[in-house]
Amino acid sequence: MTTQNNILPFEATHPGILIKDELDARPDLKQKDLAKELGVKASFLNEIIKGKRPVTADIAILLEKIFEIPADYWMKFQSQYEIDKARIKEKNIAKLKNIEIWKMIKEYVPVNYFKKLGYLNDDLEKDILAIKEIYNVENIDDLVSVYAKNKFAFYRKSEKLQVDEKNMFAWSSLALHEAKIQTVNTFKFENIAQLCIELNSVFLNNERTIENVKSTLNQYGIKLVLIPKLEKMPVDGFSFWSGNNPAIAITLRHNRIDNFAFTVMHEIGHIDLHLRNNKEKSFLDLTTKDRTDTYEAEADSFAQQKLISKECWNDVLSNDFPLDDDKLIEIGEKYNINPAILQGRVCFEKNHYALKTKIDKTLK
Repeated sequence: MTTQNNILPFEATHPGILIKDELDARPDLKQKDLAKELGVKASFLNEIIKGKRPVTADIAILLEKIFEIPADYWMKFQSQYEIDKARIKEKNIAKLKNIEIWKMIKEYVPVNYFKKLGYLNDDLEKDILAIKEIYNVENIDDLVSVYAKNKFAFYRKSEKLQVDEKNMFAWSSLALHEAKIQTVNTFKFENIAQLCIELNSVFLNNERTIENVKSTLNQYGIKLVLIPKLEKMPVDGFSFWSGNNPAIAITLRHNRIDNFAFTVMHEIGHIDLHLRNNKEKSFLDLTTKDRTDTYEAEADSFAQQKLISKECWNDVLSNDFPLDDDKLIEIGEKYNINPAILQGRVCFEKNHYALKTKIDKTLK
């Protein structure tokens, strides 16, 4: 009996089963008679047939004479049985080990989230490898260590927010992983001003906006990944270096052009102002920012200025408040700015979120 390479049977087959088959095919030969011809006790032969004893070389030679089946065939059958049994045992040990590893993984990883996104497929061995790849770790000890380090950072950033550290760790790790496998053009800091001008045109048109923003960022050497949010994970954006390129990750918690445009520009602000000379630094921007944080305030200011010029904003402020939609649309047309972006800043600056409006803020 031979086994194909890399194919392992569910159960190892003992040569005793072949003895039973030969006996069944020879109704005139009883088991007790075969035992007598072999020169062994009936109980001894019964144990061979049941797989409790091996077929030895001596028995193989005798079986050759009785059944006219070569002795080397019996020995190969026995040898293959031993090999299969050892491999099955090894596989079961590995399986048990994987089960223990998976129990640990579930403590630190939102498994259902990754399964829903298609990264896991209920193959334990492959799923463990997928988790290691996403989290960029060699083993579970590394996963625990990196989780503890990130958990401390999340607590420092979110004292006033309810944050699920497991979910936040998963989201940021997936963002890093997805950015790592992207390939974009060479990035140059001197091109950021022109990039912002082109992005504003995309925001103004608001057609296939996400696709066009990604294409524009990639053209200028910035990676963009959109990662679905999880519960208790109040994050808008994430900026970091991915190889030789800066990268931006966004949750799209709100399907609004003003929110999307501001988040993109805010992260570009981090890239231009804070990641320029430090490739080890990253910025995970929570929904409720610490307004005393200098980095966040600077990125906010960058986004405001790149989206709405000082001249345009002064034009807005020269009017009585609250501004009606027609006035915002008029100013938007004058400065080539999406009126939804103007209204978004007015709502934020004047805390006029309850105003009714006909301006469409939907991200398209």
